[in-house]
Amino acid sequence: MTNIPPPAEELRILDRELWHLDGRRTQLLARRAWLLDALRSAGPQAAPVRVPAARPAPAPPPRRPEASAPGVQNVLLVLGGVLLTVAAVAFTLVSWGDMGIAGRATVLGAVTAAALAAPVPLLRRGLRSTAESVAGLGLALTVLDAYALHEVALSGVDGTGYAAAASALLAVLWTAYGLGLGALRLPLPAAVAAAQLPLLLTVGAAGAGHHAITAAALVTAASDAAVALSVAAPAVRAVAATGAYGLGAWGTLAAGALTFEATSPGAATRAAALLALAAAIALGAALRAPAARAAVPLAAAGGLLAVAAAGGVLRPVLPGVWTVPACLACGIALPAVRGTRLPPAVRRGLRWSSAAVQAAALSWTLSVVAPVLLGPAGWTARVWSATPSDARAAVTVPAPWPPATETAPLVLAAVAAVLALAFRTGPHRPLARSGALVLVWLTALILPATAQLPYGTALLWHGATTVAALTTAAYAHATDGRPPITDRLSVLPATALALAFLGSLHLAALSLATEAATLGVLAGLTVLFTAAAVRWRQELTGAVSAAPALAYATALACATGGSLGWPPHRTALLVLVVPAAAALLAPRLGDTTLKVSVEVTGAVAGLLAVGLAFAEPPTLALVLALCGVIAAGTAVREDRGRAGHAAAALFVLAAWVRLAAWEVGSPEADTLPVTVSALVVGYVRRSRDAQASSWLAYGPGLSVTFLPSLLAVWGDAHWPRPLLLGAASLAVTLVGVRHRLKAPLLLGGATLVLTALHELAPYLAQAMGALPRWAPMALAGLLLLVLGATYEQRLQDARRVRESLNRMS
Repeated sequence: MTNIPPPAEELRILDRELWHLDGRRTQLLARRAWLLDALRSAGPQAAPVRVPAARPAPAPPPRRPEASAPGVQNVLLVLGGVLLTVAAVAFTLVSWGDMGIAGRATVLGAVTAAALAAPVPLLRRGLRSTAESVAGLGLALTVLDAYALHEVALSGVDGTGYAAAASALLAVLWTAYGLGLGALRLPLPAAVAAAQLPLLLTVGAAGAGHHAITAAALVTAASDAAVALSVAAPAVRAVAATGAYGLGAWGTLAAGALTFEATSPGAATRAAALLALAAAIALGAALRAPAARAAVPLAAAGGLLAVAAAGGVLRPVLPGVWTVPACLACGIALPAVRGTRLPPAVRRGLRWSSAAVQAAALSWTLSVVAPVLLGPAGWTARVWSATPSDARAAVTVPAPWPPATETAPLVLAAVAAVLALAFRTGPHRPLARSGALVLVWLTALILPATAQLPYGTALLWHGATTVAALTTAAYAHATDGRPPITDRLSVLPATALALAFLGSLHLAALSLATEAATLGVLAGLTVLFTAAAVRWRQELTGAVSAAPALAYATALACATGGSLGWPPHRTALLVLVVPAAAALLAPRLGDTTLKVSVEVTGAVAGLLAVGLAFAEPPTLALVLALCGVIAAGTAVREDRGRAGHAAAALFVLAAWVRLAAWEVGSPEADTLPVTVSALVVGYVRRSRDAQASSWLAYGPGLSVTFLPSLLAVWGDAHWPRPLLLGAASLAVTLVGVRHRLKAPLLLGGATLVLTALHELAPYLAQAMGALPRWAPMALAGLLLLVLGATYEQRLQDARRVRESLNRMS
């Protein structure tokens, strides 16, 4: 509402300002020329000495107003218009009864006419903002005039119908008023806002149903869209666009609810027609303004509404199981409508709507995919309990089968075909192929349960699916242009390999229902992945397949033990075949990745064997010893020398478990094997490195036996242990003396002294008992006096040295 003068007046003001600037510039140039002449005529002179003057204090910055002048003007005008409108409303509704009918009509008519006519002279004087405020007051008064007319002269007329006619008439009058006074910006948006009501109020006054009201809202939204796309005034376009979006969304939601509630073909057709109208409005707006930012969302919304309309017509006619496939077919057909005459934005929006329909269809299939994929896990709590009647019964152990989902495989296959055909070229082709492969695998996964195939046939089908996925991974990796052995797989081979592993897990869980199925499936999976690892051993697929082969071999060993009725600790011995085979095969494998995969899986199988034998100490000792043998055999290889440490630890643990099983309580039985092993390792290290410390080479081994034995000696009342410990510590001490080694000398000597003190302790106790009770206290006092005197003598010596140094200086 800022007062902007007309162009002619503004041009005159600018010319006057420029004339003043030119005159001032001419004056300054003349003064500059005179100063230059004066300096030239004076000649060179000594520059006068300038005395620096005191710097004045900086002036405070000018205070800027918080509100601009146009803003203050607009606030005043708006407040004035609002107050006048409130006053008019109060006059109309409260003070109406104090005047007669003639007076009331005269007052309202005169005030309204004055308010509507006042903007004309105001515009001539350039007061546009004031004219806008007064025009707004006049528009509000016309609404009060319509209300007053109904209350006084047309009170018997239905209020809704009268409001519809009044809003239509006001919209026409305000449009004519705005076009007549083109300089005003308020009347035309107000007319568009008033035009939102006539059709809706007319339908409501006629008592029409929900379909008619929804149709009226959509028709009004269409009119608003047409106005927004054809008018250039920003305010009018904003109001029309707001009405189009608001009424269009309301009408679309209402039409969707009517479609969902429709039970007969006739009702569904009427509701679908409303959705089609909404789709036509959205697509028409996108076609009319393809360069707008909203063109793509409008086209996408139009495509979705068209699919919803088609689905609404087909839903009462088709069986319930075919509703989603029918809607999916309509969504897939949307991109086929892209003609050469359609703008790119509209085609892009239709593609997005097709993708949304396909995503919704895929989400519907999750009700089938989830129980089929996760249902076999329920057999882990019911192993070998019963034979399922069919494939559906095998996957519905924890939950029932969802109804009306027999067409889910068709939906998955259709979307997979669309992905494969729509992205035959381009940068998104690898991801699209991987997505299509996942959907095809899911189709094969749920097909046996959907078709209720026999249990045995379903197992064969899932086995064939796993073989196909593994073959696809190898073929895709061989044809993607990469070297045979790489650090990573591309998208498609990695996806196929992951699907093969997931399918094998699903098949293994599904086979837990019966004993024969479990043994057969685990044996087949072991052979399958072993063959893959051998066949593609020069490729990453074979390296990755080795781990599942050993894992399923381990599971087969456990299942075999259970089938034979063996307890877990006996089954552990059968499981040890897997790590032994891994240790034998690993040196013969050329690829490092394949070798590591085999060794890690074998180590995990060894841990499983230890866990199975944990409850039986004799068998556990045997299992630990066998694991130590396997680790020692692995340590023979040059690149696996560190496995020797694990072998030594396993042998020590096996010895300890065996001694515990024999109920041997002497600590030396547990520590001597460790000491011997550690001393041998230390001797080998000292032989290779003469600079190695004896504490590092022999200290840990000697401490492992000497410390527990000393603790046992001090609690042992018999003589064999002290005698043997003393002899051993003496021998170690002599060896330390002979070879001048600190660790044997000090550890052996300390152990020997402590053992001797243990043997002399009874005699010392007897001697202490023979002395008087005051003797220990006297000895303690004497010792303290000696220590004090010695300390004082040291202080005197230090004082003499300090005095001597001071005299020297």
